[in-house]
Amino acid sequence: MKNKNSKRYRAALQVADLKAKYDVNQATEIIKKMPGTKFDETVEISAFLGVDPKQSDQMVRGTVSLPNGSGKKIKVLAFTENAKEALDAGADYAGLADLIAKVNGGFLDFDVAISTTSAMKDVRQVARVLGPKGLMPNPKSGTVSDDLPKTIKEVKAGRVEFKMDKTGNIVVVVGKKSFTAQQLSENAAVALAALVKSQPAGFAGGRFIKSLTMSASMSPGVSIDLKPYTAATA
Repeated sequence: MKNKNSKRYRAALQVADLKAKYDVNQATEIIKKMPGTKFDETVEISAFLGVDPKQSDQMVRGTVSLPNGSGKKIKVLAFTENAKEALDAGADYAGLADLIAKVNGGFLDFDVAISTTSAMKDVRQVARVLGPKGLMPNPKSGTVSDDLPKTIKEVKAGRVEFKMDKTGNIVVVVGKKSFTAQQLSENAAVALAALVKSQPAGFAGGRFIKSLTMSASMSPGVSIDLKPYTAATA
């Protein structure tokens, strides 16, 4: 929320001191108490990292399986020679040549694309379509797998991907505002642990995580205290 003069922002100030820092449990409680909207807002953690985004060996990306799910119904497209196996496991779309042609024709009605290792040589044909959308299957994001049933189930159950942008910022979804504070806290704790572990080997020192903020779609950010993470990030 950028407009600090808005009615919603002023109402949020009645809930907590937004200049203070809080632990994860306190932050989720504050988010829950902030004025709501007519839709179920997404809750996410935003981090500013101390890495150099221009250095390829300092790229930060990964996946995390949220214990309480993400709250979002995920549409999965599977590039595979065995479409029946993928569809039986819960994929919304599965196939290879037919799906490649469909995607090249502009079809993008899915949230996650996964692929078998052997299918990737063909999937590269749609790299120019999927790459800019952040949908290209990639081993580092766990979306290239030879155990598609397991991968599909993990994605459907609440496995989310995170990837640093060109300015050193990264966002991790931790659930919906309709979740209980405990569910959000549990998801946030797991997400933060995954983020800390994603520190690249090429990072030369200093503080890996420089700031953390939790927010809902239409709420101002609540700053999270970095002290529990300084041992791993300093």
